[in-house]
Order: sequence, then structure tokens, then C-alpha cells
Amino acid sequence: MNMRRVKQIVRAMPVSEGAGVTVHRTIGTPALRHLDPFLMLDHFSSDDPDDYIAGFPDHPHRGFNTFTYMLDGHMLHQDSMGNKGDLRAGGAQWMKAASGVIHSEMPQQTAGMMRGFQLWINLPASAKMSDPAYQEFSPEVFPVVEDDNIQLKILIGDYQGQQGPIKDPYTQVQYFDVTIKDYADFTHALDKELQGFIYVFEGDARIGDTALPEHTFAVLSAGGALKVTAGNEGARLILVAGRPLQEPIVQYGPFVMNTQEEIQQAFTDYREGRLVRNKASFTTA
Repeated sequence: MNMRRVKQIVRAMPVSEGAGVTVHRTIGTPALRHLDPFLMLDHFSSDDPDDYIAGFPDHPHRGFNTFTYMLDGHMLHQDSMGNKGDLRAGGAQWMKAASGVIHSEMPQQTAGMMRGFQLWINLPASAKMSDPAYQEFSPEVFPVVEDDNIQLKILIGDYQGQQGPIKDPYTQVQYFDVTIKDYADFTHALDKELQGFIYVFEGDARIGDTALPEHTFAVLSAGGALKVTAGNEGARLILVAGRPLQEPIVQYGPFVMNTQEEIQQAFTDYREGRLVRNKASFTTA
């Protein structure tokens, strides 16, 4: 079997977002502009509330999905159409920005910590101007698979016959939170057509001869099965994969379209108060 290896290591870049909040970005940097269908990955982590107390005030999006996964702390969010929510530790939010939303996200500390990830996932041209939608999920709805060596939480996709609550009909995203015991192996057969990456955020691991210390982002090569071996203190990582859309990507800040003209239209719509065309549906589970 053609095993997946590490194709590229990307060092996280500190980026100031929102009202001065620092996030650690890997996808969406000069080293890795995009990883089709993924547009951006931010890891936020702090035990100092001054780092994020100002949060992410009202800001627009158009043309893609966002997926936010809280590890610690929680996130208050609301939009200009009246939807409100509180994303708890272990929970997640899938937001289809599509034709346009304006929302705010305000991180909150719990027991001295706030951690999580936000991933931007592209939409095909045919869906970029479709109606927006929100889905908020409590920790309890995500299946967890365990054996002697691993614990795997299914956030998006399926694993060993169990299905997570979120499905992306366009890119067939898989998103797992995987904890591997010290010196143990985790093996998973990914569809060969999926583009994948891992981000080690606790402990350390390796793929083949490539060492993956804590806070390492690794683009996976093409292939089938992936084998990750944890270090002497174990490892915790996210494994994410999706089917490339293979369409032009034109991005300017919070807008991701297929042409420069569509980007210019997004700015015009935002400036003239027409970005939000339809009320976003809001569901919780």
C-alpha cells in the first residue's frame, strides 16, 4: 500500500486578527496560501485573558464555510440577524457563510484556559451565493472511538462505521481529534483522492522518519493509509482531509470567490449594506 508521508512542514505564523487577538496561522500564510479545499487554519491558545478579551467584533464573510472547534474555554457568538450562541469546550460550530453573513466571536476563558481551532473550507462556485446557515453542536453529539492505544473523536466524516453529525456535500471533509498513547501507532486509510494534513498540538509524534514536535502542521503526501507514531509522552492531533474543488481561488480578506470581479462585488455589497441577502438558518444539536 502507498503510505502517506509528510510532504511539507509549515511553521505557524502569529497573526493579529479581530480587535488585536493573536492567532497562530498555518494555512493562509506565505508558506501555504491554500491547501485545496482548505483556505485557512488558525490555532488560538492562551491562558492570559488580555490576549483575547477584545475578541472578534462584527466582521463579514462570503464564499466559504467556517468550522470552529473549541478545546478549552468557550466562544460567544452572534450575528446581525439576531442569532446567538455559546460554543462550549468540546463543541463545534459549522457556519456556511455562502452569500454573506456578518457576525462576531468573543472568546471566553474557563478555568484559566482558552484553546481551539478555526478552519475555512472553500465552497464551489455553484454554492458561493447560496443561503447562509449556522449549526452549533454540543460535545455530547460527537462519537468517540477508543481502543487500547487511541481515542478518536469524530467531528466531521466517518470512522470505523460511525458517523459524525456534520457532512460537507461538496468536499467530503473528514476532521478527527486523535489522542495516541505513548509509543503507540495510529493507522487510518484515507481515500486517495482526499488532500490531508495533521496538526500536533500536544506531545509529539512522527510519520515515517519525519519528527512532528508539539505545534507542528504537516501536509500529507498523496497515497492511501496514514501511520502516525506517538512519542514518549503520547500525542494529540487533528487529522483533516477533504476533496479538492480544483477551481480558481480569489481571496481578499474575509471574501473568497472565483474571480476578481466577484470580490469587487462583495466589497460593494458590504459597503452599501447588501452583503446579507438572506437570513441564516440556525440549528443546534
